[in-house]
Amino acid sequence: MPIARRTLLGAALAGSAALGTTGAGAAGAAQAGPAAAALARLLPRHHHQVSFRTVARRGGHDAFRVTGDAGRIVVEGTTPAVQLTGFHHYLRQVAHAHLSWRGEQTALPARLPAARTPVTGTANVAHRFVLNDTNDGYTGPYHDWDYWEREIDVLALHGFNEVLVYAGADAVYHRTFIEHGYSDAEIRRWVPGPAHQPWWLMQNMSAFGGPVSTRLLERRTALARRIVRRLRELGMSPVLPGYFGTVPPDFARRNPGARTVPQGDWGGFDRPDWLDPRTPRFAAVARTFYRVQQELYGATSMYKMDLLHEGGTPGDVPVGDAARAVEKALRTAHPDAVWAILGWQRNPRREIVDAVDHTRILVLDGISDRFPHVTDREADWGGAPYAFGTIWNFGGHTALGANAPDWAALYHRWRTKPGSALRGIAVMPEAADNDPAALALFSDLAWTDGPVRLDAWFGQWAVTRYGAHDAGAARAWDVLRRTAYGTSRADSWSEQADGLFGARPDLAADRGAAWSPRALRYDAAEFDKALPALLSVSPALRRSTAYRTDLVDITRQCIANRSRLLLPRIKAAYEDRDHERFTALTRQWIDWMDLLDSVVATDERHLLGRWTAAARAWGTTDAERDQLQADALTLLTVWGPRPAADGGKLHDYANREWSGLVGGLYRLRWKTYFDELTASLTHDRDPNPIDWYTLESRWLQNPPTTRTRPTGDIVPLARTVASRL
Repeated sequence: MPIARRTLLGAALAGSAALGTTGAGAAGAAQAGPAAAALARLLPRHHHQVSFRTVARRGGHDAFRVTGDAGRIVVEGTTPAVQLTGFHHYLRQVAHAHLSWRGEQTALPARLPAARTPVTGTANVAHRFVLNDTNDGYTGPYHDWDYWEREIDVLALHGFNEVLVYAGADAVYHRTFIEHGYSDAEIRRWVPGPAHQPWWLMQNMSAFGGPVSTRLLERRTALARRIVRRLRELGMSPVLPGYFGTVPPDFARRNPGARTVPQGDWGGFDRPDWLDPRTPRFAAVARTFYRVQQELYGATSMYKMDLLHEGGTPGDVPVGDAARAVEKALRTAHPDAVWAILGWQRNPRREIVDAVDHTRILVLDGISDRFPHVTDREADWGGAPYAFGTIWNFGGHTALGANAPDWAALYHRWRTKPGSALRGIAVMPEAADNDPAALALFSDLAWTDGPVRLDAWFGQWAVTRYGAHDAGAARAWDVLRRTAYGTSRADSWSEQADGLFGARPDLAADRGAAWSPRALRYDAAEFDKALPALLSVSPALRRSTAYRTDLVDITRQCIANRSRLLLPRIKAAYEDRDHERFTALTRQWIDWMDLLDSVVATDERHLLGRWTAAARAWGTTDAERDQLQADALTLLTVWGPRPAADGGKLHDYANREWSGLVGGLYRLRWKTYFDELTASLTHDRDPNPIDWYTLESRWLQNPPTTRTRPTGDIVPLARTVASRL
């Protein structure tokens, strides 16, 4: 059942005494505490009507209980973050309101409604992990504290207690290797620009987009300190990167006794060398790393490390011995910390999980909902604890939807089976701040007794999302449940197909990114029915940012799906040498692109100008501002130099339907392509090849000025699109 009224630590917990209230009972209300401060930020007109109380865990479980009369709401919870989770469940269930990382509905009455029946919840797993290693790149490498403050609040509202923090890791590496034979300038050249740092921290690459300036390192350090401080205030654990052996060039020569293993190539980039963890030199570097990290950001309870990630090679180093040495270095610095490892591709190797202490490891399964052959994680990882995870988004694609049936079917069954090692959830889209329904549904798994019924959940979501029951909203979300959120891992995909407007032009193009699904995973005509249904929603429910966000997303998706229907017709016209039909169809293609650019221009989260402006804001000179902008734009387009873009097939990996990209680079590419095909028809010749990397690089060097504020009204634009479907 959706967001059901959960039993809190059993039916016997009828009052606050059963929750183990600390302090002097009702007098223990902490109005000035972290949860109260967060609510003042989120609901400034209503926060004073809510009292928060901290209660003790019972049986090791986080729990909340919300009670109270109108205008006098009492929230009890085991941490400030759990208190916010409880209040958010009250908002969704009782007040039909909510907040999310995209769109909110907070049109509340002057007095918050009474919780006539206690709203209760108990976490069914201890670990509620969120964010992908790639998040700082694909979501926003140049976000400031204003962004992170709200992001942390939203994550707390959704029940997470472990948050990956990669910001500020550059300063740790910088200081560490200055102590091991390198100059300040050498390390700043080795560190990539912020947009590409996640892949450096995973040992996939280095240097690209740099050098980073001293001032940039200082600002990122200051931001990271604020992030980890706020997480700790709320009772959430910052998950920091651990040290597993990445070293700068020439490390062995500069450090006698060191032994390094070349790591070869990753996607057209040279990977940094790996320092043999069995050696005393590794132990020395790890000691420095953890000491510097603790001086900057304090210690934490979980460290993220992916040994030999995505094709890394151990050479002649026994993998099990290396894992034990990496673990020993972590235990020496932080004896009780948990080592978090991403379950992705062949990672973690069985030799790693067999070698380390299973009581202090957590595998974050990134393919629980992707491959049908994944059926027994206890057997796969030798009983090591793991988190049931999802990666519903790759590269920040704007495609809508997720494998919700797999979430509902697998999570409860895997968690409750005899001998289960499932100990958490892990929400790990490669880019955050998308798909609010997916965020809410997956996070609810950890707070729901029994399996989730998707029809009931999505029915309630339509009410919560817009503030009241509405027949049009119910129809729209039922369509979405059956289409974009009705796919499964049976086809070995966990994300939806990206659109073709963002693909490098080719009449046979079937995906934008090389690693995306080749075809839509649901019926486009059936999905189209969601748009008129959403447009029929009562005008009184259209005022929220939640409604307008969803209208943008669904309208955008309808247009994106047109690309897959139209391109085969364009191809057929060209192959038939039908000049007139080819001209008419390509004109339709460009018209759809122009309409798409207008649709996404109405939403600030779909503006390329905000992305580049954020990057430029971190620079202190014109040259640095240009460099940071290039770092940010490159990630979204060619990704890296030609060997990575073309040979490594990374170009357009992070394609997205944003104003400024659709009407800028993407339109330029398709117009250039269609002009060349038209010329080939006119002159009865083969089309000349186009060097796409050169065209893209020129655009990157002189990108047009793009909007930083939304323009236009999505409602009439959506009606236009609906009339053309």
